[in-house]
This record gives sequence, C-alpha cells and structure tokens, in this order.
Amino acid sequence: MKYMLIMRSTDQTFEASVDVDFSEVVDAMGRFNDEMVTAGVLVAAEGLEDASLGVVVDYSSQPPVVTDGPYGETKELFGGFWILDVASQEEAVEWAKRAPLSGPGMKAEIRRVPSIDEFPQDNEWVKKERAWRESTGQL
Repeated sequence: MKYMLIMRSTDQTFEASVDVDFSEVVDAMGRFNDEMVTAGVLVAAEGLEDASLGVVVDYSSQPPVVTDGPYGETKELFGGFWILDVASQEEAVEWAKRAPLSGPGMKAEIRRVPSIDEFPQDNEWVKKERAWRESTGQL
C-alpha cells in the first residue's frame, strides 16, 4: 500500500528554524531518505519552494481567481512529501516518527494513496489512465 507523508509547518516553525544551518537540514533529510531507499519503501519524495513564490487558484467564483503568495490567514503550509510503499498505516507512522522534522508547529500528515485497482475498472477514464500507466511503466 502507498502512503503519502505530508510535511506541514507553520510560521512559528519558520521563525524557530531561522538560525538552523541549511546544510544540516539537507544532510538529515538525505540520511533519512537513504534509510528509506535502503529499506525499499521510498517511491518518491520532493520538497517545495517557499510559499511566497507560489500562487493559489480559488475556485469559489467564475472565472477562478489567482492570488500570489504569501498566503494570508494560512495556519499551516504543505512543505513537501514522501510517498512510501509499505504494508500498513502503522508502518508509515513508524517511518514518519523517524523523519528529521522538529520544532514548534512541524507535523507530518499521513494519507493512504488508493490504487487504481480500487476504482471502477469499467469507467472509460480509469481505463485510459490504466493504459497510460502501463505505457509509461508505472503498472
């Protein structure tokens, strides 16, 4: 089963980490990622650029409204993710506990990624996605 571990942080997290050497963060993440690669559970991992450089597309009106970052009223930001292929949610939790994430407001959210096999296989869009995944070696 695949699980996504979502790195979340707050403004407080960023304030607390302002004096942290970035190379130490990269080294800690590298060691953790290497552990997951060695264990054979890491499928993908990416960090995200600073939220102030992103945009939000708000669909509450037509046409949708695009707003530049930084985002007002945001309590938590999504900072990156790992996708793991593990046997259970409990195993995903154990990996998340080992992640080099610390500080006030820092969290990891864990969500299962449903397999394409869990969707109606007679749906034309599921069939097209399955064909695409097969053609790209994902299945």
